Amino acid sequence: MNDAVAMTRDFDFALPEELVAQEPPAARGDSRLLVLHRDTGKIEHTTFARIVDVLRTGDLLVLNNTKVFPARLLGQRLPGGGAVECLLVRQLPRPEHDPADDATTGVEVPLTGEPAAGGMSASGAMWWEALMHPGQRLKPGTRTVFDRRGVRLYGEVLARHFHGRRTIKLWTSGDIAVPDAIERIGHMPLPPYIKRDDRMADRERYQTVYARERGSIAAPTAGLHFTAGVLAALVSKGVERRELTLHVGYGTFKPMRCEQIRDHVVDPETYAVPVETAAAITRARKEGRRVVAVGTTSMRALESLRPGDDGRIHPAASETELCIRPGHTFRVADGLITNFHLPRSSLLVLVAAFVGRERLLEAYREAISRGYRFYSYGDAMAIL
Repeated sequence: MNDAVAMTRDFDFALPEELVAQEPPAARGDSRLLVLHRDTGKIEHTTFARIVDVLRTGDLLVLNNTKVFPARLLGQRLPGGGAVECLLVRQLPRPEHDPADDATTGVEVPLTGEPAAGGMSASGAMWWEALMHPGQRLKPGTRTVFDRRGVRLYGEVLARHFHGRRTIKLWTSGDIAVPDAIERIGHMPLPPYIKRDDRMADRERYQTVYARERGSIAAPTAGLHFTAGVLAALVSKGVERRELTLHVGYGTFKPMRCEQIRDHVVDPETYAVPVETAAAITRARKEGRRVVAVGTTSMRALESLRPGDDGRIHPAASETELCIRPGHTFRVADGLITNFHLPRSSLLVLVAAFVGRERLLEAYREAISRGYRFYSYGDAMAIL
């Protein structure tokens, strides 16, 4: 399909509600795996525990080691006590001019290291872009408190933006730093299609076993299937493993509101490809070995790289706004391990660009007929 005429409606499919996974498998890795061959379209069905048999000796597996933080805050407005929900989307630098320095709302909220009636320039404060609810009531100047487990975190709305977004300032009144307060009182930001409250168990299960770099508000879900045992078995087979970091933002859930997919804009996300990973990719490409991205996040980071004229991949630390659509020329990745994605989503479009829209939707229809579980806590597919 020509990217110039591809329509969002062309990436739709019907999914029975009961196939949307609400819980992770009983044990990590107890998932099904659909294998889709890019060259022939052949489909095979197996279990994720047998991914060792699917990958080849010499394959280079590239994983995203980002770590999800508990970015969902539940609290109240001050004064009045009305409920407030805040999803921290992206940390911002301190503005040159903080609107809250001009005046206060008259609500005496203590600031770290400063008297209650002081200005809004607490040394430990942080500024965030956030999605807040109820949006119509949270105007600039609104103050909030998030209180849980003996930790209290204060906030003030500084600016209002489109689609419910706000600029918010956060600070504490005690010895605890803002990031530590968020870690203590925040909730894991489960996707909106999981219709239940988060639980303490989600702090472990909605996280890969190799997560190290804190910064995501959504898990790179293809990686949730890997166990330490599977990773060790892959090493024993001779599958090389390297890591990169891409911090997943709200854009992973951002709906495609446009009619043509070329008009969809992906929110910027920070990524880093270290020296050792760049060198491993260069070697694999030179030796004709496959580079297999684990997840659409790893794929976006890899495809944001630009190989040199000599084929060399260089380390990188930047932001990417790459939206992979049909017509994209894949320069780095040869394979993809991924979950099953939402209809009309940029993630589904990315996978379709890699394997072909009709071929992908045919695989989805077969997965649905066989009762595969969809989305973040669902089953997996390998496209090779």
